Amino acid sequence: QLQLVDSGGGLVQAGGSLRLSCAISGRTDTRYAMAWFRQAPGSERKFVAAIGMHSQTYYAQSVAGRFTISRDNAKNMGYLQMNSLKPEDSAVYYCAVDAGRIYDPRTEDEEYDYWGQGTQVTVSS
Repeated sequence: QLQLVDSGGGLVQAGGSLRLSCAISGRTDTRYAMAWFRQAPGSERKFVAAIGMHSQTYYAQSVAGRFTISRDNAKNMGYLQMNSLKPEDSAVYYCAVDAGRIYDPRTEDEEYDYWGQGTQVTVSS
């Protein structure tokens, strides 16, 4: 039903910034929660940030204060602004949508129904 396309990854020096985007299609309303997860080589997929329909936000401790999740419901777009990037932030980043939850997003990846293909973020020191 929903298709997610995430983009905006790239190579950046430590301390730099990137803005990831998630374009959502196949649905006319925005009654869903969305989130970003990341997975580094040899590591499990981990929660990064989540946002509800009315912009209730949650962040992993590792990114709090540096990353900002946002959404533009009129455009069916989600974003992750990443500042003060560190080498340990390097990973494939995935956007995800939980179509069964609107206001209070969860941090468990198994709760999410739709996923983007992933976009690579590499932070060099």
